Amino acid sequence: MAQAEPVRVQRQGRDVAIVMSPEEFRRMADAQRGKINPAVERLHGESARRWASVYEALAK
Repeated sequence: MAQAEPVRVQRQGRDVAIVMSPEEFRRMADAQRGKINPAVERLHGESARRWASVYEALAK
């Protein structure tokens, strides 16, 4: 189940642990360290180049 989504482990109705896939843990850890998904970085760069004149006009 943890491969598809995080699984809560409860004791007396309270969460005591969350079990998740290694991939999901890595994604969360990278996000916490500020590491950005390469696809997001690429799209941001493309947007910045495409709309550079608009960004410059707005900055004035």
